[in-house]
Amino acid sequence: MRRGWRDGRGELVVRGDGGGPSVRVPLEIATSYRARTKGLLGRDSIEGAILLSPANSVHTFRMRMPIDVAYLDRHLRVIAVRTMRPGRLGMPRLRARHVVEAGAGVMGEWGVREGTHVEVVVCGS
Repeated sequence: MRRGWRDGRGELVVRGDGGGPSVRVPLEIATSYRARTKGLLGRDSIEGAILLSPANSVHTFRMRMPIDVAYLDRHLRVIAVRTMRPGRLGMPRLRARHVVEAGAGVMGEWGVREGTHVEVVVCGS
């Protein structure tokens, strides 16, 4: 499934369990090689999350903070969530097509877990 995303901003919509309310999170979208390579490097925090696409693995070398990482398949279903400390190399996920990164601990608060379906809403859409 080809996505027409470009570098920019949007919202990550996390569907609630059992038809519960959705959570909407500010989202940075990084699809260019340059934006994906930079990611969260050099930042002390992030408000919301960042989507790296295409991507199936990440590293936290030269990062200043621990992060939560959600690996998404081509249908935007979460296939794994991991918390990574700085200086780590994440294992590639063969089925992953996209990666969402956020500050450590927040994905659990948002309800992001294996099997969760998310949606990406691009600003201006």
